[in-house]
Amino acid sequence: MKQVAQRLKKGDISVSDVPPPALGRGGVLVRVAYSLISAGTEKAKVDLGKMNLLQKARSRPQDVKAVLDQVKQYGLSATYRKVMAKLAATSPLGYSVSGVVLAVDDSVHELQPGDRVACGGAGYATHAGIVFVPKNLCVKVPPSVPLEDAAYTTLGAIALQGVRQAEVALGESIAVIGLGLLGLLTVQYLKAAGCRVIAIDVSKDAAARAKSHGADVVLVRSAEDIRGAVFAATRGRGADAVILTAATKSNDPFVLAGEIARERARVILVGDVKIDVPRDVYYRKELEIRLSRSYGPGRYDPEYEEGGHDYPVAYVRWTEQRNMEEFLDLLAAEKVDVRSLTTHVFPVDEAAGAYDLIGRKGSRTKPYVGILLKYEEDRTTAQAPAVAVIAKALPTASPLNVGFIGAGSYAQSMLLPALSRKKDVSLVRVVTAHGLTASSVSGQFGFAGFSSDPDDVLNDDSIGTVFIATRHGSHARYVVESLRRGKNVFVEKPLALNEEELAEIETAFQEARRSTPAIRLMVGFNRRFAPSVVAMKDFFKEIHEPLFVQYRVNAGFLPKGHWTHDPVEGGGRIIGEVCHFVDAIEFFTGQRVVRVFARAVSAGSESLVGDDNAAAALHLADGSLGVITYVANGDASVPKERIEVSGGLRTAILDNFTSLSLYGGGTRHSKTWGSVDKGQTEMLDQFLELLRYGGKDLISFEMLRATTRTTFAMVRSIRTGEPIEP
Repeated sequence: MKQVAQRLKKGDISVSDVPPPALGRGGVLVRVAYSLISAGTEKAKVDLGKMNLLQKARSRPQDVKAVLDQVKQYGLSATYRKVMAKLAATSPLGYSVSGVVLAVDDSVHELQPGDRVACGGAGYATHAGIVFVPKNLCVKVPPSVPLEDAAYTTLGAIALQGVRQAEVALGESIAVIGLGLLGLLTVQYLKAAGCRVIAIDVSKDAAARAKSHGADVVLVRSAEDIRGAVFAATRGRGADAVILTAATKSNDPFVLAGEIARERARVILVGDVKIDVPRDVYYRKELEIRLSRSYGPGRYDPEYEEGGHDYPVAYVRWTEQRNMEEFLDLLAAEKVDVRSLTTHVFPVDEAAGAYDLIGRKGSRTKPYVGILLKYEEDRTTAQAPAVAVIAKALPTASPLNVGFIGAGSYAQSMLLPALSRKKDVSLVRVVTAHGLTASSVSGQFGFAGFSSDPDDVLNDDSIGTVFIATRHGSHARYVVESLRRGKNVFVEKPLALNEEELAEIETAFQEARRSTPAIRLMVGFNRRFAPSVVAMKDFFKEIHEPLFVQYRVNAGFLPKGHWTHDPVEGGGRIIGEVCHFVDAIEFFTGQRVVRVFARAVSAGSESLVGDDNAAAALHLADGSLGVITYVANGDASVPKERIEVSGGLRTAILDNFTSLSLYGGGTRHSKTWGSVDKGQTEMLDQFLELLRYGGKDLISFEMLRATTRTTFAMVRSIRTGEPIEP
């Protein structure tokens, strides 16, 4: 299928042939007929992409700060790899499409194949031939509405939410500043609501278009007495509300809104306008400022948008999905017209020309309003697509022939750069849920092929080792399927999210070992391979008594809606991340955990998840004691990890894998490392050596199982308040 994307490093637009996305949980696959280019939002993104690195940094100071924070936590080299991996990637564009449903997830009952739909959502409703969209971002299109008009639905919902925030009433005088797509849609809504509309723009052409769409008064910003004109049109009262739909880095719209509004009027921000409010006029008139959040209630709520949990209509009348439905109903009733707003329709293959049009040079010579991309003809009887695979000639079977299922930021910054440098490792195929990501990763790291179907890795007989780097909830499934096909497995932590998954993995591993004794299962517990941790353990090699290990983790805040907290996709941070620190304690002691007692901080804020701030005492088989303190409510500038080990009248303290202090016999010795090295490279090197030459497992399955069960026990202990034996 065709996919429009931007190369982040240089900002250029490309149209690529990529595999269709996979059908995910709680959503539908849609064959796209039309997609709408949102000139304001997408032009800003394209312009940013074309800047050099210095210009990008100056325009996004918050990103620079985030990078500097990453340097403090992870070191310069690791941060550099992450940033370069992100810049090397391609980013999808677009967030408003129409088309026909091809396939429906089993959990979705509101839609079925063949339904004509309109869809929204950045990252979902992209400029692509086929898209996956969660059900709450997808609405049916009335029979009388053409799909080319329905492609405006997301922009229509944004404009409608702005009008709802204005709380307009019949007969009120409403000013609209900014007459692009959002502004012209807003004018039409206000006329349908029985308002007197005053339309204002810097462009005479835009003002004329507003007049043709029903505006009662149209004004050009350069007019000498624009305030007088507004007061003359409102019987000397001023506008009851002012809706800002402009896109500008200036605060002029806010200044103008204050000048033309009546006392105690409402000023609603919909567009991308600098918020620099002149206090004097807003104070004297006691104006009310309201911000309109995109499509409406539900926007930016993962539980609503991705989880499919709707808000009860009795409590939230107008969600983003209901706003989308209402826009389509207004189209069907012919109370809103978008056909006349469409100035250009480009075949998707010519998308680069469409973006040239909205660039600075093009905008002066070819006026535009609505720009549509058109895909292949609508086929309501189309079946779900076969997932495409694009591949070169594949090598013969070998343990060093590698396939990747999942390739997110960690895989791209840590795993793949190291693997791609190994001359005897063949990167055969990479699979991600989005074909564009698979294509980008394949090109960046030299995979022979890519697709969006995991079976293309699992069923490929040439692939001897599967790396699994998906979200946590799918790890166990792919581990089991890989082992059943006789493939070695490297899976990012965690191994499993519950006892049932762990038991299934154990059965699959035992069966695989019986038929193929050399088969390997490795979990990405990299801390034990860090040179600083190895040196720390070596300091205690002559101590033959129980150790006391304290591991403090400044984990960083994650909002409740983050996928890690989802019980199905993420399993929570204890299971998903604390397993690292359990494994490190087991490495220091050489023992497994036999008893766990854990407690969590009672969440005093709705934004916090209780388990994110917890402490656990781990009793090990030889009498050693490990204490993990895991916090998400600390300051981000504090280094992430600190380990302190005591035993045999010795103490070792490691700060963030860069500074190790060794105390013994009344003296102190220190070792330092120039960058944060958490052992990823050494872990991969040893794993590849194991595949090449055989030998003892890097971590036995018994210890992998014990580590995983310890995290389960931690969660149970927090829930029950009692010690638990894993």
